[in-house]
Amino acid sequence: MPDDLKTAKQGQIPTNLRLLVLLEEVAKVGVPVTPSALKDKLQLPKPTLHRLFHTAEEAGFLQRDIDGRSYGPGPRLRRLAVNTVSAQRIRMVRLTILRRVAEEIGETCNIATPDRDGMVYLDRVETHWPLRIQLPIGTQVPFHCTASGKMYLSSLRASYLNRFLENATIDRHVPGTITDKAALKAEIEKTRSRGYSIDAEEFMEGMGAIAVPILDPQGRLVSTLSVHAPLQRTGIEALESKVDLLLKAAGELSELINA
Repeated sequence: MPDDLKTAKQGQIPTNLRLLVLLEEVAKVGVPVTPSALKDKLQLPKPTLHRLFHTAEEAGFLQRDIDGRSYGPGPRLRRLAVNTVSAQRIRMVRLTILRRVAEEIGETCNIATPDRDGMVYLDRVETHWPLRIQLPIGTQVPFHCTASGKMYLSSLRASYLNRFLENATIDRHVPGTITDKAALKAEIEKTRSRGYSIDAEEFMEGMGAIAVPILDPQGRLVSTLSVHAPLQRTGIEALESKVDLLLKAAGELSELINA
């Protein structure tokens, strides 16, 4: 092991590793964190910590939370995470799992990751049916009316979910979109209790979807695995019957991420 990494393990972080270790700790906590909250963990002087946070914020690796004092992952750190997960060897195995699930279910399957303003499709395997819904890789979809988005919202702490619901604009995309915030909160709580989410023509008319979580070693949602299909070909109950297949594949994808 290089000397600088040995030193870091002992609690004295070398100058050239401080910013990286800081970003690692912010990502590990999983919620917005203040510089003072990491002071004991990183054993760095307060002025040094604030300077590192400021540098990371200016570069786009961190961003301030709504309280103005705490920080969470910024756009560059989120892109780094996605690109890391998408590394060629990992992605090859991930796509193999995704293709198998799509073939077993017979419908389009997606992996999506949460971003600041919605869920972004990371990988996708299309159904062989000529009738299909086009949502290519890189597409961003809303949190409140998609299976992947509602699955993500169900993973939030109650205080963060309440903050989202209080401040988010809940647009109506189709007649079936749930726009009443109390009803949406009830739907998200139902999603949390059953372990999977449903989109019953809430984002696009004629489309249904279900999603399950892909978890990190701490049991936190990092992405979702979902299947969607035209409802004229298959109903919501038929999609729900595939939940066990999705959960099994999501477990394999979690192991792949955590390896």
